[in-house]
Amino acid sequence: MSATHKVRLNRLFNNGKCLDVAIDHGIANEPDFLIGIEDISTVMSSLIAAQPDAIQVNYGQADLLQQVAQKKPALVLRTDVGNAYNAARHREMWAVLHNPEQPILAALQMDAAAVVVNLYMIPDEPGIFRQCVENIGRLRHACEKYAMPLMIEPLVMAPAGQGAAYGSLGDVDKIVPLVRLARELGADIIKADPTDNVEDFHRVVEAARCPTLVRGGGKGELSAVLDKTAALMAQGASGMVYGRNVYQHSNPSQVVKALMAIIHQGASGTDALEIYQRF
Repeated sequence: MSATHKVRLNRLFNNGKCLDVAIDHGIANEPDFLIGIEDISTVMSSLIAAQPDAIQVNYGQADLLQQVAQKKPALVLRTDVGNAYNAARHREMWAVLHNPEQPILAALQMDAAAVVVNLYMIPDEPGIFRQCVENIGRLRHACEKYAMPLMIEPLVMAPAGQGAAYGSLGDVDKIVPLVRLARELGADIIKADPTDNVEDFHRVVEAARCPTLVRGGGKGELSAVLDKTAALMAQGASGMVYGRNVYQHSNPSQVVKALMAIIHQGASGTDALEIYQRF
């Protein structure tokens, strides 16, 4: 690992832990994902003031973070776009890099601390899986060249007719092999779904053999989210990547403070809820 690579990781992880607030949902082209981030400038200002460790965005919104002169969270830049999150299934599934020829150029220009890319496993859709592996290969080559940490998001998606059109699964026996593959492909950081049984999540951490962040998914009831966060941290997670579980709540800044207390101070879910309720 080069010195530059370590510098970027240190910007992302504070003593090995990280809360990454994802507001890159506009890339999904799905109206429900935009609830709470319609005014992205105001949301960004609120999150910068709340000071999570990182904010995850797409290239077209990264300027709102990086033009700020004050102390600010690290930038995690998404590099891919696809149609895996739309409400209806598609005849053709695809996932492509924004810039396949120079896949991390924007991240370098924007001084990102890491880049993130998906690894979809969707039943009966081998084409999108192959595209994801090709995307990762291009990114891995560029990341090695320019010392950019690579976050891979391995997602085991539900079959047709099982829940949401492209909902992800928490089946540990399916998550672990895909996480292992992501690591074998060169992940520096893993962003994985929580397991259905939280006490199984240590298996995901063991398969990753690198910092492992937990993906938040759709908005949940806050006290349950905080309790689950504390339980996942106890299983060895290095932190969380939460989006809708932050920005779709009534006071996102206080949600950030509550989550930061769990991630960095070892607070319980109950203690974190009290922090949220103070203001």
